[in-house]
Amino acid sequence: MNVHSHSGRPMSLAPHPAATADARSHEILASIRQAFAEKGFDGASMQDLARAAGMSVGNFYRYFPSKSEIVKAMCGYDLSEIQAEFADVQNAADPMLCLREHIIGHFDGKEEADGQLWAEITAAAIRKPEIREAAGMMEGTIIAFLIAIFAGVTRRSEAEARQRYEGQAQMLVMLVKAMAMRTCQCGPASPALSAQVVAVLDRVLSEISNDKAEG
Repeated sequence: MNVHSHSGRPMSLAPHPAATADARSHEILASIRQAFAEKGFDGASMQDLARAAGMSVGNFYRYFPSKSEIVKAMCGYDLSEIQAEFADVQNAADPMLCLREHIIGHFDGKEEADGQLWAEITAAAIRKPEIREAAGMMEGTIIAFLIAIFAGVTRRSEAEARQRYEGQAQMLVMLVKAMAMRTCQCGPASPALSAQVVAVLDRVLSEISNDKAEG
């Protein structure tokens, strides 16, 4: 599937620049996620995080001079994984079915730590503009990925797809975030709730799939 920009050139689903952190930084971020999620943005000290990473505080500061920088790096870290998911979708024989499977995969209740982490980041974003900016940039990039997929499926330009489907893309992002945060607060969703969420997902994807450009 070729996804095109408004200029007609193929659009590459490139990761956000923040997602290019080196391998060691990624290892550190993976090792501190649980501590960051459990203790919270304000509760987790740099000493706590360094300990979770198995590093001295001084060495830890070399990689991440502040908790705000950690959050920004985590956004990039997660975007690198999300970008790989979208590459799978883009190359699938049925992109919308593949997208549906990936989204439902995030509803399985196995990502409680991630939900906890993003609940903390969402709360911190209310108080700290730099975190709000990083989280907003991440969400905006995910929405751009979705719109690129929708543009290819409906044979529309990216600009037209954004005009028509930006609200639907925002809804899908909100569903995934809400389900992840609900899991960390209340446990896995009941079958009844899961069925309702999947029904919303299917309606959104069906509306877009059936809205192909004429000609």
